[in-house]
Amino acid sequence: MPESETLDRERLLDTAVAAARAGGEVLMQYLREGVRMRNKSSEGGKSYDLVSDADIDSEKAIANLIRSRHPTHDLLGEEALSLDDTNVADLWIIDPLDGTNNYAHRVPQFSVSIAYYHQGLATVAAVLNPARDELFTATRGGGAFCNDTPAHVSDASSLSETLIGCGFYYDRGDMMRSTLSSIEDLFGHHIHGIRRFGSAALDLCSVGCGQFGGYFEYQLSPWDFAAGRLFVEEAGGKVSTARGDDLPLASSSVLASNGRLHNDLLSITSRHHPQ
Repeated sequence: MPESETLDRERLLDTAVAAARAGGEVLMQYLREGVRMRNKSSEGGKSYDLVSDADIDSEKAIANLIRSRHPTHDLLGEEALSLDDTNVADLWIIDPLDGTNNYAHRVPQFSVSIAYYHQGLATVAAVLNPARDELFTATRGGGAFCNDTPAHVSDASSLSETLIGCGFYYDRGDMMRSTLSSIEDLFGHHIHGIRRFGSAALDLCSVGCGQFGGYFEYQLSPWDFAAGRLFVEEAGGKVSTARGDDLPLASSSVLASNGRLHNDLLSITSRHHPQ
């Protein structure tokens, strides 16, 4: 990699980390002082699909920091940073609070997720759990790290050697039943257990750190997986849709694994994939 490109990625990573910490500071301040959650839709919204001023202010702090350093770059975020076309040269994808329900109940398993994509390619990633001061970073071609310690996926070659992570989308109909069917199928392969921790970004990092042999969810938005997918790939793993297709920069199912188990997991997640 040319020296100039290496230096540029280091500068971008520095921005990603600073942005994640800026968002994390907002989240922790609200958590200390008290945060009031509300439904995302004031009319007929699901009581379990929550948002708060913490989400919104975290996103503002992140956006302000990135714009101050990279004023010509585009931003896509969960709350107020919409973008009609993600096919742009320089794109930051932001989740200011991943794990909102955990946050609402003061469960310290939530994160800020920041990813930089160049010409549609995941290039830099930072995922921060501010409650535990855990920072996960990755750069394309530069590896993955947890608090500066190199991360690597599990070397398990059989599902019977693994824990599997999963997530549930807010849909509590067919998609929920598909997820439960996949879980039942996985237990038939003698996995060690299922874990559902409630933050997709952190779950993907758990795959990259070798804690999970795989992770799947049938509906995620790009800000949920944009950073975590690069972390998994740079830690030696593989990420696709739960049908085995290339992961788009759009709402999609997601399957991440240590690579060795990908086909075994795909045989299950694709079989039960909601239509």
